[in-house]
Amino acid sequence: MTQVVLRGGGFLPITPLAAAPEGNVKQAEPEKEDILVMDTKLKIIEILQFILNVRLDYRISCLLCIFKREFDESNAQTPDSPTGSNNQELPNVPGALDFEHIEEQAEGIFGGSEENTPLDLDDHGGRTFLRVLLHLTMHDYPPLVSGALQLLFRHFSQRQEVLQAFKQVQLLVTSQDVDNYKQIKQDLDQLRSIVEKSELWVYKGQGPDETMDVAAGENEHKKKEEGHSKSQKPESTSSYNYRVVKEILLRLSKLCVQESIVVRKSRKQQQRLLRNMGAHTVVLELLQIPYEKADDTRMQEIMKLAHEFLQNFCAGNQQNQALLHKHINLFLNPGILEAVTMQHIFMNNFQLCSEINERVVQHFVHCIETHGRNVQYIKFLQTIVKAEGKFIKKCQDMVMAELVNAGEDVLVFYNDRASFQTLVQMMRSERDRMDENSSLMYHIHLVELLAVCTEGKNVYTEIKCNSLLPLDDIVRVVTHEDCIPEVKIAYINFLNHCYVDTEVEMKEIYTSNHMWKLFENFLVDICRACNNTSDRKHADFILEKYVTEIVMSIVTTFFSSPFSDQSTTLQTRQPVFVQLLQGVFRVYHCNWLMPSQKASVESCIRVLSDVAKSRAIAIPVDLDSQVNNLFLKSHNIVQKTAMNWRMTARNAARRDSVMAASRDYRNIIERLQDIVSALEDRLRPLVQAELSVLVDVLHRPELLFPENTDARRKCESGGFICKLIKHTKQLLEENEEKLCIKVLQTLREMMTKDRGYGEKGEALRQVLVNRYYGNVRTAGRRESLTSFGNGPLSSGGSCKAGGGGGGSGSSTASRGEMSLAEVQCHLDKEGASNLVIDLIMNATSDRVFHESILLAIALLEGGNTIIQHSFFCRLTEDKKSEKFFKVFYDRMKIAQQEIKATVTVNTSDLGNKKKDDDSDRDVPARRKVLREPMTQITEEVRDQLVEASAVTRKAYNTYRREADPDDHYSAGDGAQSAADKNKDELEMSPVITIMQPILRFLQLLCENHNRDLQNFLRCQNNKTNYNLVCETLQFLDCICGSTTGGLGLLGLYINEKNVALINQTLESLTEYCQGPCHENQNCIATHESNGIDIITALILNDINPLGKKRMDLVLELKNNASKLLLAIMESRHDSENAERILYNMRPKELVEVIKKAYLQGEVEFEDGENGEDLAASPRNVGHNIYILAHQLARHNKELQNMLKPGGQVEGDEALEFYAKHTAQIEIVRSDRTMEQIVFPVPSICEFLTKESKLRIYYTTERDEQGSKINDFFLRSEDLFNEMNWQKKLRAQPILYWCSRNMSFWSSISFNLAVLMNLLVAFFYPFKGIKGGTLEPHLSGLLWTAMLISLAIVIALPKPHGIRALIASTILRLIFSVGLQPTLFLLGAFNVCNKIIFLMSFVGNCGTFTRGYKAMIMDVEFLYHLLYLLICAMGLFVHEFFYSLLLFDLVYREETLLNVIKSVTRNGRSIILTAVLALILVYLFSIVGYLFFKDDFILEVDKLPNETLLPDQHTETGEKMTREFLYSDVCRVENGENCSSVVPSAELISAEAEEEDKEHTCETLLMCIVTVLSHGLRSGGGVGDVLRKPSKEEPLFAARVIYDLLFFFMVIIIVLNLIFGVIIDTFADLRSEKQKKEEILKTTCFICGLERDKFDNKTVTFEEHIKEEHNMWHYLFFIVLVKVKDSTEYTGPESYVAEMIKERNLDWFPRMRAMSLVSSDAEGEQNELRNLQEKLESTMKLVSNLSSQLTELKDQMTEQRKQKQRIGLLGHPPSINVNPQQPA
Repeated sequence: MTQVVLRGGGFLPITPLAAAPEGNVKQAEPEKEDILVMDTKLKIIEILQFILNVRLDYRISCLLCIFKREFDESNAQTPDSPTGSNNQELPNVPGALDFEHIEEQAEGIFGGSEENTPLDLDDHGGRTFLRVLLHLTMHDYPPLVSGALQLLFRHFSQRQEVLQAFKQVQLLVTSQDVDNYKQIKQDLDQLRSIVEKSELWVYKGQGPDETMDVAAGENEHKKKEEGHSKSQKPESTSSYNYRVVKEILLRLSKLCVQESIVVRKSRKQQQRLLRNMGAHTVVLELLQIPYEKADDTRMQEIMKLAHEFLQNFCAGNQQNQALLHKHINLFLNPGILEAVTMQHIFMNNFQLCSEINERVVQHFVHCIETHGRNVQYIKFLQTIVKAEGKFIKKCQDMVMAELVNAGEDVLVFYNDRASFQTLVQMMRSERDRMDENSSLMYHIHLVELLAVCTEGKNVYTEIKCNSLLPLDDIVRVVTHEDCIPEVKIAYINFLNHCYVDTEVEMKEIYTSNHMWKLFENFLVDICRACNNTSDRKHADFILEKYVTEIVMSIVTTFFSSPFSDQSTTLQTRQPVFVQLLQGVFRVYHCNWLMPSQKASVESCIRVLSDVAKSRAIAIPVDLDSQVNNLFLKSHNIVQKTAMNWRMTARNAARRDSVMAASRDYRNIIERLQDIVSALEDRLRPLVQAELSVLVDVLHRPELLFPENTDARRKCESGGFICKLIKHTKQLLEENEEKLCIKVLQTLREMMTKDRGYGEKGEALRQVLVNRYYGNVRTAGRRESLTSFGNGPLSSGGSCKAGGGGGGSGSSTASRGEMSLAEVQCHLDKEGASNLVIDLIMNATSDRVFHESILLAIALLEGGNTIIQHSFFCRLTEDKKSEKFFKVFYDRMKIAQQEIKATVTVNTSDLGNKKKDDDSDRDVPARRKVLREPMTQITEEVRDQLVEASAVTRKAYNTYRREADPDDHYSAGDGAQSAADKNKDELEMSPVITIMQPILRFLQLLCENHNRDLQNFLRCQNNKTNYNLVCETLQFLDCICGSTTGGLGLLGLYINEKNVALINQTLESLTEYCQGPCHENQNCIATHESNGIDIITALILNDINPLGKKRMDLVLELKNNASKLLLAIMESRHDSENAERILYNMRPKELVEVIKKAYLQGEVEFEDGENGEDLAASPRNVGHNIYILAHQLARHNKELQNMLKPGGQVEGDEALEFYAKHTAQIEIVRSDRTMEQIVFPVPSICEFLTKESKLRIYYTTERDEQGSKINDFFLRSEDLFNEMNWQKKLRAQPILYWCSRNMSFWSSISFNLAVLMNLLVAFFYPFKGIKGGTLEPHLSGLLWTAMLISLAIVIALPKPHGIRALIASTILRLIFSVGLQPTLFLLGAFNVCNKIIFLMSFVGNCGTFTRGYKAMIMDVEFLYHLLYLLICAMGLFVHEFFYSLLLFDLVYREETLLNVIKSVTRNGRSIILTAVLALILVYLFSIVGYLFFKDDFILEVDKLPNETLLPDQHTETGEKMTREFLYSDVCRVENGENCSSVVPSAELISAEAEEEDKEHTCETLLMCIVTVLSHGLRSGGGVGDVLRKPSKEEPLFAARVIYDLLFFFMVIIIVLNLIFGVIIDTFADLRSEKQKKEEILKTTCFICGLERDKFDNKTVTFEEHIKEEHNMWHYLFFIVLVKVKDSTEYTGPESYVAEMIKERNLDWFPRMRAMSLVSSDAEGEQNELRNLQEKLESTMKLVSNLSSQLTELKDQMTEQRKQKQRIGLLGHPPSINVNPQQPA
């Protein structure tokens, strides 16, 4: 084989076959392809499959070679021998194999990274092969497409395939194995050929063609003779064949089991070999050979042997059982052999038994009815009811139901007198006792079957059996003197399970005499058993079994039953009880007891002595002391043996390592298993990476084809995916289940994010992607993938933009840059959602259904509204919804039945608890204390025992290994499976587990509160509606055991396995209601099941035992339950649902749960598990339940009072905490109704600073409608950012400390500025001042002042003391160091302080996080930066800069700021008025210049001792300016005038110089300056500074007018205008401030309603703004919507989120509040109520009247009838006498 494969590998790349289809790629496909061409392509696919098989064989051979090489190296000491010879021993060093090396070599088989490895199918690393496959996939010929897809999947799972195949490899290590293999192969070949020619040799009735038959047979026989010359004497062909077949079957049978005197034992290894070689298929074919049942005895013998082989083949081998189970129909006929084989198929196989079909049970019961009462049929029924030590409730119910239906044909009981005698006769007769098939044995087995059916506290079957076999009959049979032990065993066992060990109390057991009669009978049997001890050869083993096992069991169960405690009969029956104890004690000392029997006897003694103690029964002293000694002894023994076990285990381990294991069978097998598991682990990431590349190829198939080819265009337009999806439906129709599942999984993978594949995995991915797509860098691949968006995905992209529904666009799957929602939309466009709907409706197998549901979930994940819409459209348009929903409805029903059938209640805890409680009641407190450590000890002992049992198992395995090396390979498996069994005890059947994805799918359909689909799940408007909402609730009711919470039994039904399913059910129900969908809410609230009660019970009850181990799961459960109840009441304006919830809920319990959750959270908090952010942390769960209570409190006064924290009661801090962290607001819905929302305040809101709150409160502006909401809403974003920043700030303690004391730094810097300016003001310049010139006593005074103030500060840290200390310190410094250094120190300190202040400012506002632009725009920040700059300049440049720091006062004091504002606020009008003043001044200046030039004479004071030089300078300067200014004027006038003017001017100036006076209007500019400066400053205007004119002067009047006009216009009007504006503004500002304060005090910030609206109403204004419309609560709600995951939104939250997104503020209530509306509505309600009452009373009256009327009418008709009768009899003519008679 290996040779062939190797050679094949050599020339594979050159095969023309792979290239054959390549031609097709190039040609354009003709429209209708020839079928012949298609079939040829199919053949090519078959050839390719064969080539892949050859490649697989080659790879496995390579792996085995690697294994052999490694193995030989690691065991280099031994010479290489084909069979491990046992005499050469070597130390078995575990882990000596180099797995790293093996893994590298294994990876080498797959051709690693090189392009053209010898195993490639083409010379392009598989690229051409892929092209061919993709091309074939796009044909329209289904078989071809399927073949191509199979190859495609196979190509991408090469590593997986090799690993799977490698696992199945069975090594033939010993020569014995090889011989077996050869023998089996030869036998099977021979058997196969004989079976195929069966019609030639099987005996038929004599007919004319008999001779032919023989001749042909002889011919065959001759051929055989040539092959094996075995038989010398001639014998007929058929008899030869019979003989050969018989021999072969015997040989095969022997291989399967090892027969020994004591026990039959199955050989797993040989069974596996036979399985791998397909022995069972040949034998099954043999069984199907037709033959003459009556005549052909030899064939019957063969059939018997064949059945025997099959029984041995599957004995104790679950895989073989599963293989035969597939052919179960062959055995469903009445034959006894078949029944035995069926027993073997199901024996001890829990999996098969629990999946058994009802048909099988019916078949066997029917066989009993029609084919006689055979024990084997009953035995089969016993087999399926109990497997692997566990009871299958479903099977118990099924068998019981069938037996009862069959009636008397099957159920044979000897109850009446006559039949009882028959039973006695049968028991007496020896023959009946011996014969396996006698009626007696049938009866015994039947009773045993009933016992097994009732085992495990199955109420349903117990009730049935009670009626079948009453207690009286049991007692009568068992106490009869002729009753044999076999019957007793059956009957007492039945009694134990059906009457004693029960869920509900069987009264007659504990009250009647029956049990005591039996006990007396037991005493007799015990004596008999104890007496015949001497002679073991003739001992009655059955009797001993009965006494030691059955009797002990029932006595133990009876006395330890919780119901026997109440029965009073025990007191009257004390002698019997004591005798019983003595008898049992006597049995204990028998020397023939086996260890297991001894244990049961001992436990019985223990129970009896406990009962005696608890019921104060007098026991003889010697017996009592013996019993006590026994317990002491047994306790010691347990400890000793546990010790021994441990020691032996340790020694065994040591012996293992030392013991030189031969390089034999076991060694090789173990190493092979090691390698398989190691390779599996190490190659797992590579396997996944390889599969993931397929998903990449499916995303971008077009990249495999060259540009501008048809195939590329087709793939680009989504043709490939579309074809794949379409073909999947066909796969289902053609029953290609595996392929269908693979396609579905791959489609689902397209929507999952890339997992990490580890370094090696990623490298392999990269290699493969490069190989198929050419050398693309990953980035390149991504770019090319994004271009996908412009091409075929454009609609997908647009659908995302058009509200691709809160789909988690953020989580981009790393398939390029496509978001999850885009991939979903793309697949949906290609028909994925239609595929899902079709598959769900038509899926025949569970796996396809499961995969379809998972694909649907992946499509809808993240609440994609487009997919929801396409589901909805498809279901409504095609009228498919009925069938679609029927599938789910049926599955839910089946799941419920399954749960009812298999639910196992963990009642053992319940029983123990009850006993503890009872004994607690009697035990005084002192003893109670003593009891506690006891329980701990038992825990410890239990752990020891578990450990000991593990050790025993190990020791036992070691022993077995030595004793029987043949069987060892399964020992590991055995231990493993035992562990698995324990784990699986709570496993749910697949019928139930499938519910989880179904419910998740239904939840996702309704995600984002999709109202259409919510209603659709409830009602489809079809002929038959499937209400899945009610069904889901019913399912919840069922899985929680349909118990109401009151009993506290809920915890028994909930375990780790099903808690996830319960959670999913609750989540789905929540999603059905949220939004709100009122109809679904009503549907759930008013449903007749216990649904609501169970949900409330989930919240109220402690769910133990789960809560002890996994509190997190319980918390999640409570969390979801409280969310569901909130969803049921969401947005309701009636109290119906709330009242339904409160109906079974005691308010006190609810409050207790809240407190408990809070305290639990506190404990966790102290432990440092900061689980506060988790959704299901105890605090958060408590909070949700608190909100639920808050909502319910509106409808229940008692609850309302309980929720108010009372202060002193324990646990009230919980209520206070939750009340503080719970907020409520009112919102307006789109239909203008108002609704109240209660929500938890997000934890981030605690970081909002008081300063920000005050700032927002005082500075939020009103808009045109007088509402502040607009501005408030706009600022919410900044506030949210600030909260985030403050949260980050807490992580940096130093910065946080700085920013917390910001105002402190600010006041320090201001005080320092004042102090420094005082020092500068008083002592500048500092030249004369020196330090240290102080008199000694003053200096001493200063020191004492300083010390005293320091002492005061230390004692009482008050601000005044601190100030005194600072002042005295600074004074001391000035005199010690000097003033200038002190100033320098203060300045330096101020700079440092300001830097700290800036840090804290930035810390508080998070300025840096907002980017540099925002920083530069932030005026406040710049202001403080400038301040710092000035401080630095004061320190380093000049002290006078400090004076600027005093302006900080304006910034600090609001009043000063207002003063400044009064000037700046109306700055424009002030400036304009000033401009007007300027214009007037300008005009007056011109007039003055023209007419009163000479009047502008002003006195000036010149500086005294001025040197000449500067004077000359000024003069010459003046001259120059004059010349410059007046040259023009001179030119205009006449020459002489000009010359005359100059000297006169000189004259005047000379005079002025003498009198210190000057002319100030020589030029217009000088005029303007004078008028402006002196005119505006003088009280009377410019007139005050001009020369006083004489009244004789001609221009006197003009001067007066000029002065007056200036005074009036400029001084009085204009200047006062300016002052008026300023004062006015100031007044405005003050009134505004008052109005603002007034508004803040008297109107609601949110709704704008005023205080007087709330007068005489139920709610005061203060309550309204604090509780109902608290502005901060609205902010917190906006924050909540931002922080919460969008798929978790409740109805109102998603509505508000939508509004916020649109920046629409209609959800804020304006000018309305619910408290005002409700009080008005209450009046209307009362009127309505009155009207209703009147109506009802009127209705009653009307109904009374109508009933009276009908009575009258009846009476009238009766009278009329009577009159007519009389008329007819007596006076016929007088009928018409009086026509007016009333009719």
